[in-house]
Amino acid sequence: MAISQELSASVEHAEDNPYLVGVYAPVHTEITADDLEIVGTIPKDLDGVFVRTGPNPQYEPQGRYHWFDGDGMLHAIRFADGRASYRNRWVRTKAFQKEARAGRTLWTGVMEHPGGNEAVNRKGLPLKDTANTSVHYHNGKVLALWYLAGEPYAVDPHTLDTIGVETFDGTLQCDMSAHAKVDERTGELFFFDYGPRPPYLRYGVVDAGGRVTHCVDIDLPGARMPHDMAITDSYAILMDLPLYRDPEAAREGRHKIIFDRELPSRFAVIPRRGTGSEVRWFEASPCYIYHIINAFEDGPEVVLDVCSVSRPQPIGSGNPLARMLSYLRLDAHLHRYRFNVRTGGTREERRDDDNTEFPAIPTHLTGRRSRYAYNVHISPKETLLFDGLVKYDLTTGTSERYAFGEGRWGSETPFALRPGAVAEDDGYLVSFVQDEREGRSEVVILDAGDIAAGPVGRVLLPQRVPIGFHATWVRGDQLPKGPS
Repeated sequence: MAISQELSASVEHAEDNPYLVGVYAPVHTEITADDLEIVGTIPKDLDGVFVRTGPNPQYEPQGRYHWFDGDGMLHAIRFADGRASYRNRWVRTKAFQKEARAGRTLWTGVMEHPGGNEAVNRKGLPLKDTANTSVHYHNGKVLALWYLAGEPYAVDPHTLDTIGVETFDGTLQCDMSAHAKVDERTGELFFFDYGPRPPYLRYGVVDAGGRVTHCVDIDLPGARMPHDMAITDSYAILMDLPLYRDPEAAREGRHKIIFDRELPSRFAVIPRRGTGSEVRWFEASPCYIYHIINAFEDGPEVVLDVCSVSRPQPIGSGNPLARMLSYLRLDAHLHRYRFNVRTGGTREERRDDDNTEFPAIPTHLTGRRSRYAYNVHISPKETLLFDGLVKYDLTTGTSERYAFGEGRWGSETPFALRPGAVAEDDGYLVSFVQDEREGRSEVVILDAGDIAAGPVGRVLLPQRVPIGFHATWVRGDQLPKGPS
């Protein structure tokens, strides 16, 4: 079903902005396609749904477009019995529906003055809550979340239809940021909220039944921009990193980010259902962290593996588009912290010099010791593109690699556990790949135990899937009863 007119590559914004054309260009047709063409084979025991989200403007943007501005669109592949089907749907946020009724874009993005924008979240942030950043599966629903912390949107994992704002039975009294964590053993969802006014940071827990049963304020010296969090068996880990909005620019309605190298990175270790007064703070060298790999407890130490960015600020003082391009060009590396809850000491080490990000692990090991991480490798191109995968052995420090191929760009690659698995890497990796040369998309399936061998199967898609953000894997046995 066509929702809006195609964006023209000849409009002013697209001429200058690479995030509106080519492999990033939005699609405007929602389709459902069954019995897709397969090259190789789909393993019979690959059973589940692979969902990926990303920005996809419904209408031509107002003013200068930032890649983070686009309306959230979900793309999903359902695997079962050696076959695959595809569907894509926009997340029907309140803002999306309001613009659909108006037939045009009503909000400007983060590179424009927000003075004429309507505030749509609890904090009164005058930016469009697009629910475009990440997806998590909890309590029978896919949750579509936004990086600036907004309303979580519940989505049907079978149809991708938007159910609506998830209030958790009316118990959610704050917003929710993009990177929550689900403990599959307990069924709990752990989340945080942040914003420009006190309380600058909140931490909460949703129980297995889908109700917020714990929510506390975390004291910070000022507004910060945390992006992710972690859990262990006993703790949650939150971050106070020296990256924040320039307060003077904010007062003038401008969006400018400061990275203060004079401030340390700080990590809050709090009991899972602890109070703000129970936080233990640990300091480390200044950096920014978009994404955490995992955390676990090792005796008195909390071990945290992350992708650390040492230069998170836009480079140079060019025009807004040039600053956006430099800001989105990630430069991250594997980094490990050890926080000793007995002594208060911190140890940290850089574990790899290569540029990798968007990590994935077997989700059933979230908060427990895990050996392998599956990161995408960042291409040296000007825009953010993933040219391959790196499988890290976090125990031995070794790695294996797979390249998508010339002109082929992948996506975050979740791990799909094989039924009856006896080893941690006994399963598959699935990734959307866009072939720039042929102008088409596919899904590749890799054996997680031997990624260098290349795909065991490829699913050819009837529609291009633009480069996007985060993904999740929902096992077939986790899905609620519904369409197969």
